[in-house]
Amino acid sequence: MSAPPPPDAALLAFARRALNLADAPPPDLVPITRGGSDRVYRRLTAGGSTWIVMQYGKGRRENASFAPIARFLAAHDVRVPRILAEDAARGLLVLEDLGDRDLWSYRDADPAARLALYRRTLRLVRRLHGLAAGDAAVRALPLMDPFDAALYRWERDYFRENFVRGVCALALDPSEAAALEAELAALAARLEGAAPCLVHRDLQSQNVMIHAGEPVLIDFQGMRLGSCLYDLGALLYDPYVRLTPDVRLGLLGDYYDLGPQALPWDAFRESFQEASVQRLLQALGAYGYLGLKAGHPDFLYHIPRGLDHLEAAVNLAPRLDRLRRLVSRCRRAINR
Repeated sequence: MSAPPPPDAALLAFARRALNLADAPPPDLVPITRGGSDRVYRRLTAGGSTWIVMQYGKGRRENASFAPIARFLAAHDVRVPRILAEDAARGLLVLEDLGDRDLWSYRDADPAARLALYRRTLRLVRRLHGLAAGDAAVRALPLMDPFDAALYRWERDYFRENFVRGVCALALDPSEAAALEAELAALAARLEGAAPCLVHRDLQSQNVMIHAGEPVLIDFQGMRLGSCLYDLGALLYDPYVRLTPDVRLGLLGDYYDLGPQALPWDAFRESFQEASVQRLLQALGAYGYLGLKAGHPDFLYHIPRGLDHLEAAVNLAPRLDRLRRLVSRCRRAINR
C-alpha cells in the first residue's frame, strides 16, 4: 500500500479538482501565517489568479462551524469570504482571496481614511448584530456555547491564571481573591442581562479584511450569542491599535446611531466600558497563554497596550474598584 501524499500534495490535488485546474501548469502554494490559531492557510496561485486554501483540524468543534456560518452570513448581506469548494471530511476549504490588507494595516493611515474604514466596519457589524437571535435559521447554526455565567467565569479565570499569575507573577491572598471574584461575577451578571445577539467573539482589527475598499469579516467560527458590546469592546479597545478616547467614543456613538438601542446613551456608554473590560480580561489572558505556554512569544509584545486599554476602560467603569487596584499592581509588576 502506498503512503498518503504529503499535506501540500493533498491540498493541491483537492484545489486543482475544485477549481478545474487539471490542465493548468503546476500552481504555487505559499503558507500564510495568521495569529495563534490551529488553522493553516495557504495562498494558491495559478494562471494569474489566486485563492486561499484553508485546512483545519478536527480537535476544536468551532473549526467545522466556519463554512455553515459563512454561508448563513453571506445570505444575510454580512460580507465574509466566498466559499468556492469544501471537503469537510478532510477539513479543507477553498476561499476567495481577499488580499493582504486588513483593518490593522491602516493603523498609521490618514486619520480620515482610517475613520471611514472603521465606520464601514461598524455598519457591517451592526448588520450582524441585527440578525434576530430567535430566528429558526440562527438557532440552527452550529454556534459555540453562548456567553453565560460559565463562559464569563472561564474568561476571568483565564486572565488570573495566564496574566496575573503567569505574566505579572502576582499571587492574591484569599480575601483579596474572593472580593475580586465577587466584583467580576457581578460584572458578568450585568452583561448577561443584555439582549443576546450574534457576536463575532474576536472582532479585532486583524479579523477585518479590507477588500475593494470594504470590510469583510474573517475568523468568525467562534460566533455565539451574547452582548453586542463585547464585539464593540474588541474592536474599539483592540490592543493591536491605538485609538484616542475621543475617536473611540465617537465611533461608539456612530454605532449607537445606526439603529434602535435598548439603553439610553449614558447607560449604553457605561455598559460598553464594562463589556470592554470583560473582553480585555480575555485578551490579556490569551496573550499570556499564547506567549508563555503555546510557543507564540510575539503575543507578549501586545501586553503593554492591552494593559493600557484595560486601565482606561476600568477607569471609566464605576463599579470595578478591586480590579482597578489589581491593574495598578500588574502595571508595577511588569515595569519592575
